[in-house]
Amino acid sequence: MADNSKKQVPLRLSAKLYNAIAAWAEDDFRSVNGQIEYLLTECVRQRKKNGAPVPLDLDEPPEFDIE
Repeated sequence: MADNSKKQVPLRLSAKLYNAIAAWAEDDFRSVNGQIEYLLTECVRQRKKNGAPVPLDLDEPPEFDIE
């Protein structure tokens, strides 16, 4: 039997990243949580499709060109 329950995960984001995701979520008519779940789902789907390994620089914080 599949476990379809949602798991809670504590997540810390920089203010800049949170604001960027919040604006994107608003554009897509989603909650911030829904947007993060959507983005993670798409990343996992793409990885399964391509079979690409995780980039070595994954843990480096991204640069944002947002004000």
